[in-house]
Amino acid sequence: MSESGSTIANLGGVEPDTTAPDGFGYHDHKASITNRLRRIEGQVRGVERMVADDKYCIDILDQVTAVTKALRSVSLILLDEHLRHCVADAVRSGGTDADAKLAEASQAMSRLLRS
Repeated sequence: MSESGSTIANLGGVEPDTTAPDGFGYHDHKASITNRLRRIEGQVRGVERMVADDKYCIDILDQVTAVTKALRSVSLILLDEHLRHCVADAVRSGGTDADAKLAEASQAMSRLLRS
């Protein structure tokens, strides 16, 4: 998939943070991911208010679905970055670390698909 069609290209127009020290794969997009998580936090608070205000069940469920979709989107971004950086670096280096990173990524994908 081209960079423009990837999940990372859709990070809300926030430029990667190129001043951050090298860290985990997502460090270039940390600000954008943090912004997404803050929006999700706000959505969850809104759902809580809906329950407190005795809103209609289906309206609440619709908002829970939206929160779930937003969290899945963040998960896919993190998984994509993990594969592009952490796993790719381990595979380039070879050895048992590569096997461990591939197994770890496979398990993470399995958990994500079951959620």
